[in-house]
Amino acid sequence: MKTLFNTALSVIFIGLSFVSCNEDDDYETIQSTEKVKIDSVKIVNDTMAVFGVQSIRTYSTYASQCEGFYGYDYVHSGNFTRDVTAYKYLTNGSCTQANQVSANQINFSPQQTGTYTFKFWKGDNTWITKTIVVE
Repeated sequence: MKTLFNTALSVIFIGLSFVSCNEDDDYETIQSTEKVKIDSVKIVNDTMAVFGVQSIRTYSTYASQCEGFYGYDYVHSGNFTRDVTAYKYLTNGSCTQANQVSANQINFSPQQTGTYTFKFWKGDNTWITKTIVVE
């Protein structure tokens, strides 16, 4: 039994020694995140039912292949006001310049009736404002 255990341990050790730990593997590391301008917003219905779910799409442009959508900062700045800022990631890969547009979405599921105002960060101190009435 001890011999079988030692043999299995040796096989595992030999197998692990063939695993590559080189830095040139086919992945890239996120170096940082920063705000990205939201170019446009698409809301399918400007009226919806309470407890319903609606997808809100945002579109942003990325300057290279080393950038992409990271996430949203979704802030309740009042009972019915939401401030939305998008963030992009930057990687350490070899980047080619290419203005590419990416679509991302927020699923909005209101818990009470009212008129909701969404402000999407467009850059500098400007915002795209959209309104959804919840009945």
